[in-house]
Amino acid sequence: MEESGDVLRVAVPIAAWALTSHHDDPQGRRDFYESFAANVLVTYALKQVVDKERIDGSDDDAFPSGHASITFQGAAVLHRRYGIRRAWWAYALAAYTGWTRIDADEHDAADVLGGAAVGIASSFLLTQPGEQSVVLVPEFGPAYVGLRFSFASPR
Repeated sequence: MEESGDVLRVAVPIAAWALTSHHDDPQGRRDFYESFAANVLVTYALKQVVDKERIDGSDDDAFPSGHASITFQGAAVLHRRYGIRRAWWAYALAAYTGWTRIDADEHDAADVLGGAAVGIASSFLLTQPGEQSVVLVPEFGPAYVGLRFSFASPR
């Protein structure tokens, strides 16, 4: 099972990138590259800062799960650009990937959820919305932090 998670860690982002080519979507490819790079940087920076030991004791970079962050980043790019109907399968594979990491005693649920959050956040913050009806945008101000919820018409 652990090997299938290793394969999906590569396959899901490659599939997301390939779908931007299939849709002839240069903006989607740029957004994929930017969110992928940001995701990797944040994930590995957090691993260094948090310094959490893995369940199996093999090292101290358990949080967040890199497998989860990378697969959820790919799924979230698809979601943001093309809607949930074209991304559900990628989310399912990302969730399965996270489960394989728990099953292999590499991570606990908090590590996987943290990785998923980093992956999804990097894509939703750095990917322009495409064909979807609901848009959530984080907002920050001097005295508040929140989410703006709106509807967008398809391209």
